[in-house]
Amino acid sequence: MTGTPELLLAIDTSAGTSVAVVRGGAGIQSPEVLSQADGFDTMKHAEVIGRLIEQALAEAGVTVGELTGVVAGMGPGPFTGLRVGIAAARVFALGAGIELLPVVSHDAIALAEAAAGGVGELLVVTDARRHEVYWSLYELGDAGAVPPAGAAPLAAAAPLAGTTPVPPRRLGGPGLAKPEALPHPLARTTDGAHVSAGALALVALALKQTGGAFASDQALYLRSPDVTVSTGVKRVTQ
Repeated sequence: MTGTPELLLAIDTSAGTSVAVVRGGAGIQSPEVLSQADGFDTMKHAEVIGRLIEQALAEAGVTVGELTGVVAGMGPGPFTGLRVGIAAARVFALGAGIELLPVVSHDAIALAEAAAGGVGELLVVTDARRHEVYWSLYELGDAGAVPPAGAAPLAAAAPLAGTTPVPPRRLGGPGLAKPEALPHPLARTTDGAHVSAGALALVALALKQTGGAFASDQALYLRSPDVTVSTGVKRVTQ
């Protein structure tokens, strides 16, 4: 368990682009999403990532020197978009001299569902293109701090009530499948069109406080990119 307060910058580009600044950890009664800047276009991550980082920091009133870590959404997600966010998070953490905290992006969606009062088994599904989807199975149980009536949702970057929410337990995945061949047909399914960087940072805070395992530092593409390096010299004809 960490013994110092945390001020985290979170970046996710697995489904659109989301950047947030979150405060929590030791000495903080409840975690708080100080700001969240979102871009919902799933094709323009590189064009907006810098502006959204700048916007999130400005709206939170936080300088780079105050940050204690950078949370990176590791996917699953399409190759081109996902690598933009991961690269931005890695470079930012390296330049600022702070730790990088890799988190499975689907965990943020499951946490938001739990915080909204969801229970039981949940199958999180996101668009993988090529007529396929990414999936992860969770047991929500009683996980998550349920906001009081009238509280704004996680995606709106509002403060949460209660203590740091406990991330739902992932039972399976992340995996890749055709929509008609999804596993776990008895689980409730939620289509994650966007990943909240605020929720992603809350997962990271909870993992740090409970000693939970972070994701691998390898991106979860789950398949090869569309473009590959040539294996030989092409013959040129005139």
